[in-house]
Amino acid sequence: MGFLSWIILGLIAGALAKWLMPGKDGGGWLATIALGIAGAFVGGWVGTFIGLGPATGVNIGSLITATLGALILLFVYNKFLR
Repeated sequence: MGFLSWIILGLIAGALAKWLMPGKDGGGWLATIALGIAGAFVGGWVGTFIGLGPATGVNIGSLITATLGALILLFVYNKFLR
């Protein structure tokens, strides 16, 4: 997957994660993109681990996987790092 695809997927996944789990997180759009990109990696790892498959491109399956990963990261940030 290309760099621009990761940015687009990260932006969408991060925005969806913040919409599904709102709160005072701070960081703005750059943090949202970083959260989404990292969420794609985490979601791909978790998805592969449990047999769902990795994030492979900008499609519905990868978007769901990346959003779930971003939600995991947002939960960990809010509960343990904040």
